[in-house]
Amino acid sequence: MRIVTLVVLIWLVVGAIAAGQRGYFSGTEQNCAGVATVVVTVLAGPLNYFGVNPRIEDCRLPEPST
Repeated sequence: MRIVTLVVLIWLVVGAIAAGQRGYFSGTEQNCAGVATVVVTVLAGPLNYFGVNPRIEDCRLPEPST
């Protein structure tokens, strides 16, 4: 179980590094799409270095019923 935890932690750290290298932490718009792009990039982890470039262009949040 510790190995799995370590692999997941390393995976997320590599994804965070990739997001940082793309400038997502400093230049990202503060909206749903910008935050979602950062989250998806971090979750993609090392796949970012194999050509995966996840981006969320449009994000629609559900509206509350009135």
